[in-house]
Amino acid sequence: MLSILINAYACSPGMGSEPGMAWNWCVNLARHCELHIITEGEFRDRIEAVLPSLPQGKNMHFYYNPVPVKVREMCWNQGNWKFYYYYKKWQKITCKMALDIIANNHIDVIHQLNMIGFREPGYLWKITHIPFVWGPVGGLMDIPLNYISSKNGKTKIIASTKSLLNVIQVKFHPRVKRALQRASLIIGATGESVKKIERHHKKKAILLNETGCYINDAGANKMYQTDGMFHIVWIGRFLYTKKLDLALRTVSKLNHLKNLKFHIVGSGNEKDVKYYKQLANALNINDVCVWHGNIAHASVQDIMQKSDVLFFTSIAEGTPHVILEAISNCLPVVCFDCCGQGDSVNEKVGIKIKLSHPKQSVDEFAEKIDYLYHHREVLVEMSQNCILRQQELSWENKTKQMMVLYEHIINK
Repeated sequence: MLSILINAYACSPGMGSEPGMAWNWCVNLARHCELHIITEGEFRDRIEAVLPSLPQGKNMHFYYNPVPVKVREMCWNQGNWKFYYYYKKWQKITCKMALDIIANNHIDVIHQLNMIGFREPGYLWKITHIPFVWGPVGGLMDIPLNYISSKNGKTKIIASTKSLLNVIQVKFHPRVKRALQRASLIIGATGESVKKIERHHKKKAILLNETGCYINDAGANKMYQTDGMFHIVWIGRFLYTKKLDLALRTVSKLNHLKNLKFHIVGSGNEKDVKYYKQLANALNINDVCVWHGNIAHASVQDIMQKSDVLFFTSIAEGTPHVILEAISNCLPVVCFDCCGQGDSVNEKVGIKIKLSHPKQSVDEFAEKIDYLYHHREVLVEMSQNCILRQQELSWENKTKQMMVLYEHIINK
């Protein structure tokens, strides 16, 4: 059995995002190998409560490197650049812990698992006598600036600055360069990440999205009645990159369709909520929109199972968990062909359009959804196709792929 040392800053059962991603990788890999996992201490109680109940728990050895509460708050406050100062210090201590683990245990592979952002590769790459894996690596996408309204000048400046910094850091950041060159294996979280790593560093990267899918055929027998209600669901935070405004404008072009309902799941700050509700009012679609706000995870799944289409309008993502959940619920997806959703959604389970210009995108999305409204048999086929796509994107399948990659670099 292989023994893997994993660096996973955020790792917790029962969560989404980075903590859930790392936990799912670890809990599935532990079925095939022994893991030594270094993580931050925020979720220690959750981990130790669940671990004894897992058959593979005996293969999961956790080592905790806790940070002060103020650092945890910075981490949760996305966009707080101060966090990286403390995160770098955390990585230095983690490297020392890793050396102690290696001194007392046989380790076949060192794996820098998360956080997936490329800006902080940690220091495990300095351990040169053991194969080093980095990834899934993400955060390399550029935000298409023409999708940000000219009225939002400050937002546009922030987005353009971030894109410029991405280019500079991925090409010239000393530790990023050294970690990429040292890596025995680089895993890209999205197709865009793979292309940029290969373009800027001439290193081959393997595409393996950072999150997986759960197999669930409960929604495969959905009924798409031609004369019934047509439920579109949009799920996300009210961030400018999620493009709820674009979704609302698209729905306004579908307002002529009978029995149409647009479910909006999620929320934002008071200012954003007010803006989007005023926009819906200005577009005369108040009677079509159902504002659910932030609701329990189980309620989100229930809405998915009762909906006809997930309408996902984000322009800057890693691999969105909601896309995998839609496929798990046999819910066809309409989205942009970019980021992790572009990798996960194929023509058998959804419809994608290229990034172009907001007005053109509204027209194209409206055309595609109008087509699905009038061709419910296509939705039936897409829904049924989700079963196969679940298996292809499942955690089990991704774990098998990772094990093959581990074996390959060890043998090489």
